[in-house]
Amino acid sequence: MVPADAGGGLMRGDLLADPVEGLDEVLAAVDAFDEVLVAGLLRPGAAQAAAVAGLAGAVAGTPLAARVAEAADRAGAGAAGEDHFVALAAARSALLGSVYDALALRIDEAVSRPVACEEEPAAPVAGPETGVNLLAAARSWLSDLARSGWRGIDHELVAGAAPVVSAMLPDPGMRRRATLLDGFAAELAASCPGATLERFPVRRWADLWSRAVLLTVPGSAGERSCGSVTGRLLPLGVDVQEHATAVQAQVHAVFEPADGSAPRLVRAGVSAPKPDTVVGAGLWQLLRPRMSLLTAVSEGRSMELDAMPVTAEGDLLWDDERARAGEPADPFATARVRLSAATATRVAPLDRHPVRIAAPVLLEGYAVHDEEGRPAFDLAGRRLAVDTDRMPAAGPLTPEAVAASHACVGLLRWDAGEFLLQPLAVETTVRKKAVAVHAGAWAGGTTDKAGLRAEKAATDAVAVLRERAGRLLRT
Repeated sequence: MVPADAGGGLMRGDLLADPVEGLDEVLAAVDAFDEVLVAGLLRPGAAQAAAVAGLAGAVAGTPLAARVAEAADRAGAGAAGEDHFVALAAARSALLGSVYDALALRIDEAVSRPVACEEEPAAPVAGPETGVNLLAAARSWLSDLARSGWRGIDHELVAGAAPVVSAMLPDPGMRRRATLLDGFAAELAASCPGATLERFPVRRWADLWSRAVLLTVPGSAGERSCGSVTGRLLPLGVDVQEHATAVQAQVHAVFEPADGSAPRLVRAGVSAPKPDTVVGAGLWQLLRPRMSLLTAVSEGRSMELDAMPVTAEGDLLWDDERARAGEPADPFATARVRLSAATATRVAPLDRHPVRIAAPVLLEGYAVHDEEGRPAFDLAGRRLAVDTDRMPAAGPLTPEAVAASHACVGLLRWDAGEFLLQPLAVETTVRKKAVAVHAGAWAGGTTDKAGLRAEKAATDAVAVLRERAGRLLRT
């Protein structure tokens, strides 16, 4: 629940728990098609042909119907071409996009959050497409993957992506596709040969395959239309995403335009490559110099923005030259007064997928229960699972702090058929005083003993790596 004072309202836990009409049927069609990609479409059996036909049936009432029906017929006969695989990938993406839309609408209803407008976000601006031959080569490789299936992959097949990626990387306009293809190929290579695998990441590889296929369509990765905003940025919290070789911090915030118009939800992200020895609080050393907003988050301050570029989907293209530190701004005060009134934007159709759901919410007055070792919040008799695995080690927020909390600012997500809450900050009581614990508290530096130890360890690791790199360059 959230307070019913100015700017607040009541979270309807029942809406988060109630089933969404048609959702199970859509996901069943997607799951069936994903299983087809495990065995491949070179010599499809009756069950595979039926699953592909089921995908076509799920989009029968849409503009995709005719093309997908033709593609399903050809795929079921083992004669699908590249254009047919594009149509099947588009159908799968459209179905998952409809899931995203339904779940996003349910969240808006549950928290009584206004939507800026019902219009679609502006489509990518399609300029002159370069490297059409490279897109065709990538599409050919992805089509071969679909024919062989995950069970049929081997090192020779997977290696076919390498020359395409190498040719794409020098072109900035191709780098987005190259990165996706490179990462996908690396995952496949690490699992070769597919015939020896007992289990497959079925949904993940199907997601990567279908997205990569659609990005081979000329014009699909054009630049998003951008504007600029001037006003006050009120941070809510930081979501940290870490990989062995890269790290990203995404700040979720409420933006108050200087012209007095309605506040809106925005994000600002920063990423950096990293060695696998830099972990925990040491990650901030890699990110901190790239974005002054992290210091403001750590200090609990707002930021004043002047003509900061922003995409139609609410992503700030951060430029330190266009921002300065503002007055103190407590995230919980922001959440209580402004969050439920802030308008949310919808993502572009090509990017709509349930995994993209991350809606900032405020919860208060809940009871905490333990469900099989995982905390859950009881919201007026409705349980909301809490995903503590997403909380970063690069901050002081712990599962114990969540379990002892009475208020939480977090991201509402959806995974494995249910809504989950990823905490960004919690309020708890220590010695009869309310204390806030934030996942991003160490982003701009810390005096916390545990944080200082982690920072020192990271500093030592980075110093050793730099010394070794310098030695290699000198030899």
